[in-house]
Amino acid sequence: MGLFRRVARARLASQVIKRLRRSGMTDARYHSASFTVRFVRPGDDQPSVLRLDEVKRGQVTSFVAGFLRAPGLPANWAEARPLLRPVLRGVTTTSDVSAPLCRPAFPLLAEFVVVDQPDTMTYVNAAHGWGVTDAEVFAAARDNLSGATLMGVAAEPVVVQFVDDGDAYWTSHLLLDGWLAALAGQVGGRPVAFAPERGLLLVTADDSAHLSGLFARAEAVYLASPRSITPMAYVSDESGRTIPYDAKPGSPYDICVRRAKAVLAVREYARQAVHLPLAAELLITEDGRTRALWPADGPALLPEADEVQFGAEIRSWAELTGTLIPQNLSPERWRAEAWPT
Repeated sequence: MGLFRRVARARLASQVIKRLRRSGMTDARYHSASFTVRFVRPGDDQPSVLRLDEVKRGQVTSFVAGFLRAPGLPANWAEARPLLRPVLRGVTTTSDVSAPLCRPAFPLLAEFVVVDQPDTMTYVNAAHGWGVTDAEVFAAARDNLSGATLMGVAAEPVVVQFVDDGDAYWTSHLLLDGWLAALAGQVGGRPVAFAPERGLLLVTADDSAHLSGLFARAEAVYLASPRSITPMAYVSDESGRTIPYDAKPGSPYDICVRRAKAVLAVREYARQAVHLPLAAELLITEDGRTRALWPADGPALLPEADEVQFGAEIRSWAELTGTLIPQNLSPERWRAEAWPT
């Protein structure tokens, strides 16, 4: 993480802590690794966790006030249902949320549900207690998206940019079957979408002159944003369901696709490693492949990679799979005891 970004995050945390202390929360502390502020409310035994990446731009005061007024979830299904929204997040993004309700969406991304209120956005816990199934919660959240369509037809491939003011949830629209495919007329071809951060969705046509530039732009935004989602590209399959974009054999976009997938994996595994002893580091090679670095001083938890390096020796992942033990983590890691001779 660059110095400018660390300073910006620390500045936001300082603003939030000042607001909390003015409200009587004297023990607020900033945790830079998880980008959260934790404090204990009067009368509580457990700390409250305020996720700073959910603070809407320019709304520190109203966000803190809303968080203090309504820290929990609506008491019943009738109150909760119209407030639910689905959100795309990295699988490690909400590690500080106790048992959040989520399900797999795309590789290294999950679908969570939040309660959207004017000043706060609260993740729904798996133990919500509303007397309905998890499937009903997810369905209601998706039903509450606007599903907005664009008017007009593009004469040639163009880039359509959806900028979120905090209420539209444009990136979440990728979870709606058929929504992305329906933009074909507006972008001038088969739609390819990028959701590099929570406030930005970019869509253009496959094989257009804009596509390679959007891969680069998506990566830059993803790496710079504290509200990042994914640098990867996405399209619709034959049934209208959103899936990762896969370049055709020999396509000039092949390296773009591999690099975007690798960048996402490196970020998610790095987030996971902060709280995981023995976690091995994941790197990206010059040609977009991933390489796990196995420390030479004992066992390690290896991230899935194209290849593994132990000292100066490098082997393909396939050569080691018979010696690795899966750990049932998200994202998955494998325990490696000894480098095979």
